[in-house]
Amino acid sequence: MSTSISIIGCGIIGATIAYELSRSNEYTIDVYDASHTPASAATGAALGVLMGIISQKVKGRAWNLRRDSIRRYQTLIPELERATGKKIPYNSQGIVKLLAAEDDLDKWAQLVTTRTEQEWQLELWNARKVVTQLPQIDRQFTRTAAYSPQDLQVEPVALTEALVAAAQLNGVNFHFDRSIESITAENQQSCDLLTSGLPIITSDWTVVTAGLGSTQLLSPHAAIDIQSVLGQALQIRLPKPLGNPDFQPVIVSEDVNIVPCGGNDYWVGATVEFPVDGVVTAQAECLEQLKQVAISTCPDLAKGEIIRTWQGLRPRPNQRPAPVIDRVGANKRILVATGHYRNGILLAPATARIIGDMLVGGE
Repeated sequence: MSTSISIIGCGIIGATIAYELSRSNEYTIDVYDASHTPASAATGAALGVLMGIISQKVKGRAWNLRRDSIRRYQTLIPELERATGKKIPYNSQGIVKLLAAEDDLDKWAQLVTTRTEQEWQLELWNARKVVTQLPQIDRQFTRTAAYSPQDLQVEPVALTEALVAAAQLNGVNFHFDRSIESITAENQQSCDLLTSGLPIITSDWTVVTAGLGSTQLLSPHAAIDIQSVLGQALQIRLPKPLGNPDFQPVIVSEDVNIVPCGGNDYWVGATVEFPVDGVVTAQAECLEQLKQVAISTCPDLAKGEIIRTWQGLRPRPNQRPAPVIDRVGANKRILVATGHYRNGILLAPATARIIGDMLVGGE
């Protein structure tokens, strides 16, 4: 008899867990989401920039999550495309991070050495190479850049939809417009999900991936406080591509991402706006500053038309590191995978692997 699993939330984390678990015939999986489509919350607002190898993390949990996810993405995207016949837009030309004048170049040189020892690629470019490889960069650029050819960017909504489609082919049941109000886990062998006016849903395990909704769902089983951090982004359409149309990596400058997204369009994002007096409100000046940093980096962006702006709320754990991947509840049959903050797309595959290991380990 198969093990039944209920997953709450169908953003990138819930969808990835559902797909990875569905590759085993040991599980019967149901996914519940209060929205009518997948990727309706934080995932739908993300830029999908996967900063793994270029991260300063070199050991411990933070690095292991990044490393494992980047490895899995190398196989996951083509695997999903084959299974579903859906094209997932992604950029495999890497990430160029323009270093600030105050950055410690010795530290970056050591990171290059460490990545080489770990059998990953990372390069440091002098200013001449930067402006040669990226003619769209301001010609007055005089600093150093780090180039990570194995990091990538992927379109978050298309990726999530492909994960859902592939999981459905493997027998996963998705229930949209289905809000879960609470979870009980008094029985040592199961969990009960309560929904308004509908029968109780009983499963052997429950996995909570509900982002900002996780705090309420997990109470009183665990005190996990998830804070909203707002991010704004914009899409610029240009008369022609920036720089060399055959080399279009993601460019990162002053923590602003300039993301090629097909044709002559570029995403620019994202702001980091914390609550003020407990209220999260989009600030127009933050979006303007974002735009100005992008234009100062790539002046030709000023020639473009802003065709879209958007915002989203990232789930950031308070008083504990992101993400939260743990067992909770008296019988430990409630698993939580939430609070990925700015790295939900990046860390989804590694998160799914950890949840899978928890299920195999049982109690």
